[in-house]
Amino acid sequence: MAGKLHLSQVNSHQRFLLGALFMGHLSNDWVAGTVWLIAPAIAASMGLGPTEVGLILAINGMGAALAYIPAGLISDHSNRPGYLMLLSFWWVAIGYLTASLAPGFWAVTLLLAVGVMGDAFWHPVATAVLVKEMPSRRAQVLGIHAVGGSIGSEVLGPLVTGFLLGYFDWRISLQISVIPAIIMGVVFIFIARKIDLKTDEKLTRIDLRGLIRHWGNRVGLALMLLMIFYNMALVAILGMTPLYLQTEYSLSPLEAGAVFAAMLLIGTVFQPFIGKYTDRSGRKSVIMLALVLSSMFAILAGSSASLGILIAGLLPAAALLTAVRPVVLASALEYSGQAEATTLGIVFTVLDGVGMLGALFAGLIGEFDLAYAFYLSAAMAAASAIICYSLNFDFSGHTQIEEN
Repeated sequence: MAGKLHLSQVNSHQRFLLGALFMGHLSNDWVAGTVWLIAPAIAASMGLGPTEVGLILAINGMGAALAYIPAGLISDHSNRPGYLMLLSFWWVAIGYLTASLAPGFWAVTLLLAVGVMGDAFWHPVATAVLVKEMPSRRAQVLGIHAVGGSIGSEVLGPLVTGFLLGYFDWRISLQISVIPAIIMGVVFIFIARKIDLKTDEKLTRIDLRGLIRHWGNRVGLALMLLMIFYNMALVAILGMTPLYLQTEYSLSPLEAGAVFAAMLLIGTVFQPFIGKYTDRSGRKSVIMLALVLSSMFAILAGSSASLGILIAGLLPAAALLTAVRPVVLASALEYSGQAEATTLGIVFTVLDGVGMLGALFAGLIGEFDLAYAFYLSAAMAAASAIICYSLNFDFSGHTQIEEN
């Protein structure tokens, strides 16, 4: 059956790809995930507040956005994506090491954005390889790949960074966190040549214009707005949670990192299973349910009067949004219908570029009360749910990109 994916049903090359890209995603995102705790530490070391924390995260997302579409275009023209992935590890390592040595808020912030561009470069390339190799299991293989990144960026990265910040300043903590990317950069020297693809017809300038026009119609714009509000809801919670826990409840960086990791671990575990389910049973109802429930739990977190109730709201709110990310990605691929890497570049730009503005908005409203960031997340999740309700997710009549 198309929705099932067992090791016995895939060939050795597909198993190799799933394993190698899982670990590669984990290593790159591990470094990128440190920013959730590094940003509050940077702000604290410079006497800054929630707005600057949100600004670091928002500019980080904008930096990633600059790399996604070029990465997708290059990948769609290349039959040796392994070497593009190899490049991403060293880009990440050099970028973040340079940021750790930079003086001043703006220099650090901009260099962190340069570093995350390397991590962003990985995503359209790696995910396109997987969906081209296993097209009937898009959401599930995207979910498996996403688990690797989530373990790195949302579990190991925050936990290890929280531990390191208890003993070192943010600069040394960031330098130590680069080690996984360096190790994988060495390993991929031997792996890269084994990852190749037969490319489809090259994406011409006319095709690219058609792809952009395709996303510019009513259905495409609605799907983009759904993705923007969805990711704004997620990053509004993620961006302010470590700072909120440390300032309002006096948790240590390690304790805040542990709560942050737990928020996302549940959703991470369920990504492949939810992806598998929606590959067979449809995507709309699952996305709708996750958005509505997340909005309700975010309201609970914002209105909490104790740490226990706060965590009871934050855990399911973040987990639900995290769990449906590969489903959202698969929906976008089905709408586009071709040029997988370029499409994923556009989608990641919308999600992690425009969507990361949610962190800035959360920081601005957090100047009044950090709890307001959770209400903001609830509102954005609700807006995304309304848009989701208006779409029928039957994109069969929209998958052909017209050329003039």
